[in-house]
Amino acid sequence: MEARVAQTLQFSAWIPSEKVVRRPSGSVPVSRTLKDQRKLQVIVSARFPTSKASDRPRNAALEVSCSYKNFPGSVVESENYNASIDEALLLKNKSEEIGPYLNGRCIYLVGMMGSGKTTIGKILSKALEYSFSDCDTLVEQEAGGIAVADIFKLHGEGFFRDRETEVLRKLSLMHRFVVSTGGGAVIRPINWKYMHKGVSVWLDVPLEALAQRIATVGTGSRPLLHHDSGDVYTKTFMRLSSLFEERSEAYGNASARVSLENIATKFGEIDVLDITPTAIAIEALEQILNFLKKKEGNAF
Repeated sequence: MEARVAQTLQFSAWIPSEKVVRRPSGSVPVSRTLKDQRKLQVIVSARFPTSKASDRPRNAALEVSCSYKNFPGSVVESENYNASIDEALLLKNKSEEIGPYLNGRCIYLVGMMGSGKTTIGKILSKALEYSFSDCDTLVEQEAGGIAVADIFKLHGEGFFRDRETEVLRKLSLMHRFVVSTGGGAVIRPINWKYMHKGVSVWLDVPLEALAQRIATVGTGSRPLLHHDSGDVYTKTFMRLSSLFEERSEAYGNASARVSLENIATKFGEIDVLDITPTAIAIEALEQILNFLKKKEGNAF
Protein backbone atom coordinates (compact mmCIF):
# COMPACT_ATOMS: atom_id res chain seq x y z
CA MET A 1 0.00 0.00 0.00
CA GLU A 2 1.29 3.43 -0.91
CA ALA A 3 2.23 5.48 2.13
CA ARG A 4 0.58 8.88 2.25
CA VAL A 5 1.01 11.77 4.65
CA ALA A 6 -0.74 15.09 4.94
CA GLN A 7 1.52 18.12 4.63
CA THR A 8 0.71 21.62 5.72
CA LEU A 9 2.50 24.60 4.18
CA GLN A 10 2.19 28.21 5.24
CA PHE A 11 3.31 31.32 3.42
CA SER A 12 2.30 34.95 3.04
CA ALA A 13 0.95 36.49 -0.14
CA TRP A 14 -0.52 39.77 -1.33
CA ILE A 15 -4.12 39.60 -2.59
CA PRO A 16 -5.87 42.40 -4.56
CA SER A 17 -8.27 43.96 -2.07
CA GLU A 18 -11.09 44.23 -4.60
CA LYS A 19 -10.95 40.46 -5.05
CA VAL A 20 -11.92 39.90 -1.42
CA VAL A 21 -15.66 40.15 -0.67
CA ARG A 22 -17.20 39.25 2.69
CA ARG A 23 -19.86 36.55 2.67
CA PRO A 24 -22.73 36.43 5.17
CA SER A 25 -21.09 33.43 6.80
CA GLY A 26 -17.94 35.40 7.43
CA SER A 27 -15.83 33.59 4.83
CA VAL A 28 -14.63 35.32 1.69
CA PRO A 29 -13.48 34.07 -1.73
CA VAL A 30 -9.86 34.71 -2.61
CA SER A 31 -8.80 35.05 -6.23
CA ARG A 32 -5.51 33.46 -7.26
CA THR A 33 -4.81 36.31 -9.69
CA LEU A 34 -2.18 38.67 -8.28
CA LYS A 35 -1.81 42.01 -9.98
CA ASP A 36 -0.08 45.26 -9.13
CA GLN A 37 -3.15 46.81 -7.57
CA ARG A 38 -4.15 47.68 -4.02
CA LYS A 39 -3.48 44.51 -2.02
CA LEU A 40 -3.80 43.08 1.46
CA GLN A 41 -1.39 40.61 3.00
CA VAL A 42 -2.71 37.18 3.83
CA ILE A 43 -1.30 34.13 5.55
CA VAL A 44 -2.09 31.05 3.50
CA SER A 45 -2.17 27.57 5.02
CA ALA A 46 -2.45 24.70 2.57
CA ARG A 47 -3.10 21.13 3.66
CA PHE A 48 -2.83 18.45 1.00
CA PRO A 49 -1.77 14.81 0.59
CA THR A 50 1.54 13.74 -0.86
CA SER A 51 3.01 10.35 -1.54
CA LYS A 52 6.48 8.93 -1.92
CA ALA A 53 5.61 7.91 -5.45
CA SER A 54 5.04 11.40 -6.77
CA ASP A 55 6.05 14.96 -5.98
CA ARG A 56 3.76 16.60 -8.49
CA PRO A 57 1.65 19.58 -7.36
CA ARG A 58 -1.79 18.52 -6.09
CA ASN A 59 -5.05 20.36 -5.65
CA ALA A 60 -5.03 22.06 -2.27
CA ALA A 61 -7.85 23.53 -0.22
CA LEU A 62 -6.48 26.73 1.30
CA GLU A 63 -7.36 28.42 4.55
CA VAL A 64 -6.45 32.09 4.66
CA SER A 65 -6.20 34.42 7.63
CA CYS A 66 -6.06 38.08 6.81
CA SER A 67 -6.52 41.59 8.13
CA TYR A 68 -6.32 44.97 6.47
CA LYS A 69 -7.17 48.34 8.01
CA ASN A 70 -10.83 48.07 9.12
CA PHE A 71 -11.15 44.57 7.69
CA PRO A 72 -11.10 42.31 10.77
CA GLY A 73 -8.88 39.30 10.99
CA SER A 74 -10.68 36.15 9.90
CA VAL A 75 -10.23 32.76 8.35
CA VAL A 76 -11.38 32.53 4.73
CA GLU A 77 -11.65 29.72 2.25
CA SER A 78 -10.43 29.60 -1.32
CA GLU A 79 -11.43 27.55 -4.30
CA ASN A 80 -9.45 24.38 -4.84
CA TYR A 81 -6.76 24.87 -7.48
CA ASN A 82 -3.57 23.30 -8.67
CA ALA A 83 -1.38 25.50 -6.52
CA SER A 84 2.17 26.49 -7.44
CA ILE A 85 3.12 26.54 -3.79
CA ASP A 86 6.23 24.54 -4.63
CA GLU A 87 7.53 27.28 -6.96
CA ALA A 88 6.87 30.03 -4.41
CA LEU A 89 8.73 28.14 -1.71
CA LEU A 90 11.61 27.21 -4.02
CA LEU A 91 12.03 30.85 -5.06
CA LYS A 92 11.98 32.01 -1.44
CA ASN A 93 14.46 29.36 -0.31
CA LYS A 94 16.82 29.91 -3.22
CA SER A 95 16.81 33.70 -2.73
CA GLU A 96 17.72 33.23 0.93
CA GLU A 97 20.48 30.77 0.06
CA ILE A 98 22.07 33.03 -2.53
CA GLY A 99 21.98 36.21 -0.44
CA PRO A 100 25.31 35.78 1.35
CA TYR A 101 27.06 34.90 -1.90
CA LEU A 102 25.64 37.88 -3.79
CA ASN A 103 26.64 40.26 -1.01
CA GLY A 104 24.73 43.13 -2.61
CA ARG A 105 26.10 42.68 -6.12
CA CYS A 106 23.89 43.93 -8.94
CA ILE A 107 22.39 41.43 -11.38
CA TYR A 108 22.31 42.30 -15.09
CA LEU A 109 19.93 40.39 -17.33
CA VAL A 110 20.98 40.17 -20.97
CA GLY A 111 19.35 38.48 -23.92
CA MET A 112 17.46 39.03 -27.13
CA MET A 113 14.44 41.30 -27.27
CA GLY A 114 11.36 39.53 -26.00
CA SER A 115 13.32 37.10 -23.83
CA GLY A 116 11.52 38.21 -20.68
CA LYS A 117 14.26 40.25 -19.04
CA THR A 118 11.83 42.75 -17.52
CA THR A 119 9.38 40.13 -16.25
CA ILE A 120 12.08 37.91 -14.75
CA GLY A 121 13.95 40.94 -13.41
CA LYS A 122 10.95 42.09 -11.40
CA ILE A 123 10.45 38.63 -9.92
CA LEU A 124 14.12 38.41 -8.94
CA SER A 125 14.19 41.90 -7.46
CA LYS A 126 11.17 41.14 -5.29
CA ALA A 127 12.55 37.79 -4.15
CA LEU A 128 15.96 39.26 -3.30
CA GLU A 129 14.55 42.53 -1.93
CA TYR A 130 16.52 44.41 -4.58
CA SER A 131 15.52 47.45 -6.60
CA PHE A 132 14.67 46.96 -10.28
CA SER A 133 15.77 49.11 -13.23
CA ASP A 134 15.11 48.86 -16.94
CA CYS A 135 17.86 50.35 -19.09
CA ASP A 136 15.50 51.34 -21.92
CA THR A 137 13.27 53.19 -19.48
CA LEU A 138 16.24 55.04 -18.00
CA VAL A 139 17.45 56.02 -21.48
CA GLU A 140 13.97 57.30 -22.29
CA GLN A 141 14.03 59.41 -19.13
CA GLU A 142 17.47 60.77 -20.02
CA ALA A 143 16.09 61.71 -23.44
CA GLY A 144 13.23 63.70 -21.98
CA GLY A 145 10.61 60.96 -22.07
CA ILE A 146 11.03 60.05 -25.74
CA ALA A 147 10.26 56.40 -26.49
CA VAL A 148 13.14 54.19 -27.62
CA ALA A 149 11.58 53.69 -31.05
CA ASP A 150 11.42 57.47 -31.50
CA ILE A 151 15.00 57.92 -30.25
CA PHE A 152 16.14 55.58 -33.03
CA LYS A 153 14.12 57.53 -35.60
CA LEU A 154 15.19 61.00 -34.46
CA HIS A 155 18.80 60.45 -33.38
CA GLY A 156 19.89 57.06 -34.69
CA GLU A 157 21.09 53.89 -33.01
CA GLY A 158 24.51 55.33 -32.11
CA PHE A 159 22.91 58.04 -29.98
CA PHE A 160 20.84 55.43 -28.17
CA ARG A 161 23.85 53.15 -27.55
CA ASP A 162 25.85 56.04 -26.07
CA ARG A 163 23.05 56.81 -23.63
CA GLU A 164 22.70 53.11 -22.82
CA THR A 165 26.39 52.88 -21.95
CA GLU A 166 26.12 55.92 -19.69
CA VAL A 167 23.15 54.37 -17.90
CA LEU A 168 25.10 51.15 -17.32
CA ARG A 169 28.07 53.14 -16.01
CA LYS A 170 25.87 54.81 -13.40
CA LEU A 171 24.21 51.53 -12.44
CA SER A 172 27.59 49.86 -12.00
CA LEU A 173 28.21 52.23 -9.07
CA MET A 174 25.10 50.98 -7.31
CA HIS A 175 24.33 47.94 -5.17
CA ARG A 176 21.31 45.68 -4.79
CA PHE A 177 19.81 46.29 -8.23
CA VAL A 178 18.40 43.87 -10.79
CA VAL A 179 18.88 45.46 -14.21
CA SER A 180 17.09 44.59 -17.43
CA THR A 181 19.36 45.58 -20.32
CA GLY A 182 18.52 46.20 -23.96
CA GLY A 183 19.03 43.33 -26.39
CA GLY A 184 21.99 45.04 -28.04
CA ALA A 185 23.77 46.18 -24.89
CA VAL A 186 26.16 43.24 -25.20
CA ILE A 187 27.77 44.47 -28.42
CA ARG A 188 29.92 47.09 -26.69
CA PRO A 189 32.90 45.80 -24.67
CA ILE A 190 32.71 48.83 -22.36
CA ASN A 191 29.24 47.70 -21.29
CA TRP A 192 30.65 44.35 -20.16
CA LYS A 193 33.24 46.20 -18.09
CA TYR A 194 30.39 47.78 -16.15
CA MET A 195 28.19 44.66 -15.97
CA HIS A 196 31.04 42.47 -14.75
CA LYS A 197 31.16 44.55 -11.58
CA GLY A 198 28.05 42.55 -10.74
CA VAL A 199 26.69 39.27 -12.08
CA SER A 200 25.35 39.02 -15.63
CA VAL A 201 22.76 36.43 -16.67
CA TRP A 202 21.91 35.48 -20.25
CA LEU A 203 18.27 34.50 -20.76
CA ASP A 204 18.67 32.15 -23.71
CA VAL A 205 15.31 31.68 -25.45
CA PRO A 206 14.92 29.80 -28.78
CA LEU A 207 14.44 32.19 -31.69
CA GLU A 208 11.23 30.46 -32.78
CA ALA A 209 9.68 31.18 -29.39
CA LEU A 210 10.89 34.80 -29.45
CA ALA A 211 9.45 35.34 -32.93
CA GLN A 212 6.13 33.86 -31.87
CA ARG A 213 5.95 36.01 -28.75
CA ILE A 214 6.91 39.23 -30.52
CA ALA A 215 4.67 38.59 -33.53
CA THR A 216 1.74 38.10 -31.17
CA VAL A 217 2.13 41.45 -29.41
CA GLY A 218 3.39 43.38 -32.45
CA THR A 219 6.67 44.99 -33.48
CA GLY A 220 5.72 48.65 -33.16
CA SER A 221 7.93 49.27 -30.13
CA ARG A 222 10.89 47.30 -31.58
CA PRO A 223 12.96 49.76 -33.65
CA LEU A 224 15.19 47.01 -35.06
CA LEU A 225 12.25 44.94 -36.26
CA HIS A 226 10.67 47.28 -38.79
CA HIS A 227 9.97 45.28 -41.91
CA ASP A 228 7.98 45.30 -45.11
CA SER A 229 4.53 43.81 -45.43
CA GLY A 230 4.28 40.07 -45.24
CA ASP A 231 3.97 37.34 -42.66
CA VAL A 232 4.92 38.94 -39.34
CA TYR A 233 6.27 35.76 -37.77
CA THR A 234 8.51 34.91 -40.75
CA LYS A 235 9.88 38.43 -41.06
CA THR A 236 10.48 38.68 -37.31
CA PHE A 237 12.19 35.29 -37.17
CA MET A 238 14.53 36.19 -40.05
CA ARG A 239 15.49 39.51 -38.46
CA LEU A 240 16.02 37.92 -35.04
CA SER A 241 18.21 35.26 -36.64
CA SER A 242 20.38 37.96 -38.18
CA LEU A 243 20.67 39.87 -34.90
CA PHE A 244 21.44 36.73 -32.94
CA GLU A 245 24.24 35.82 -35.35
CA GLU A 246 25.80 39.20 -34.62
CA ARG A 247 25.38 38.96 -30.85
CA SER A 248 25.57 35.28 -29.91
CA GLU A 249 29.29 35.34 -29.13
CA ALA A 250 28.83 38.44 -26.98
CA TYR A 251 26.01 36.84 -24.99
CA GLY A 252 28.48 34.12 -24.10
CA ASN A 253 30.37 36.67 -21.97
CA ALA A 254 27.62 36.48 -19.35
CA SER A 255 28.50 35.10 -15.93
CA ALA A 256 25.61 32.63 -16.10
CA ARG A 257 23.28 31.25 -18.75
CA VAL A 258 19.63 30.31 -18.31
CA SER A 259 18.51 28.06 -21.16
CA LEU A 260 14.75 27.72 -21.55
CA GLU A 261 15.31 24.58 -23.61
CA ASN A 262 17.13 23.02 -20.66
CA ILE A 263 14.35 24.03 -18.27
CA ALA A 264 11.74 22.56 -20.63
CA THR A 265 13.65 19.28 -20.74
CA LYS A 266 13.92 19.21 -16.95
CA PHE A 267 10.18 19.65 -16.43
CA GLY A 268 8.98 17.74 -19.48
CA GLU A 269 7.51 20.76 -21.23
CA ILE A 270 7.09 20.66 -25.01
CA ASP A 271 6.73 24.40 -25.57
CA VAL A 272 9.23 26.68 -23.80
CA LEU A 273 6.54 29.39 -23.71
CA ASP A 274 4.67 27.22 -21.22
CA ILE A 275 7.45 27.60 -18.65
CA THR A 276 6.38 29.91 -15.84
CA PRO A 277 8.36 33.10 -15.17
CA THR A 278 8.87 31.92 -11.59
CA ALA A 279 10.48 28.69 -12.82
CA ILE A 280 12.84 30.77 -14.99
CA ALA A 281 13.68 33.02 -12.05
CA ILE A 282 14.46 29.98 -9.88
CA GLU A 283 16.79 28.63 -12.57
CA ALA A 284 18.46 32.05 -12.83
CA LEU A 285 19.17 32.04 -9.10
CA GLU A 286 20.52 28.51 -9.35
CA GLN A 287 22.90 29.43 -12.16
CA ILE A 288 24.01 32.61 -10.39
CA LEU A 289 24.68 30.61 -7.23
CA ASN A 290 26.75 28.07 -9.19
CA PHE A 291 28.80 30.90 -10.70
CA LEU A 292 29.41 32.61 -7.36
CA LYS A 293 30.36 29.36 -5.60
CA LYS A 294 32.82 28.56 -8.38
CA LYS A 295 34.23 32.08 -8.24
CA GLU A 296 34.61 31.88 -4.48
CA GLY A 297 36.33 28.51 -4.79
CA ASN A 298 38.81 29.85 -7.34
CA ALA A 299 39.71 32.69 -4.99
CA PHE A 300 41.45 30.27 -2.64
